Amino acid sequence: MVEHPDESRIDSRANLGPEELAAGSDDPHRQAEIILEDSDARVADPEQTKHDSSQTPDRDDH
Repeated sequence: MVEHPDESRIDSRANLGPEELAAGSDDPHRQAEIILEDSDARVADPEQTKHDSSQTPDRDDH
């Protein structure tokens, strides 16, 4: 189970980049929270990430 990202990481990620600023965000803090939760889950389970990702070169498509 992946833990909830800590507030300092969320606050840091909530500072939107240029593309995100151009697109806009109703809730940058919640957006950052979701992005970090997804990222942490992928890092915690690299085999599942490899299986799920269409960008992973050695993906097993059976």
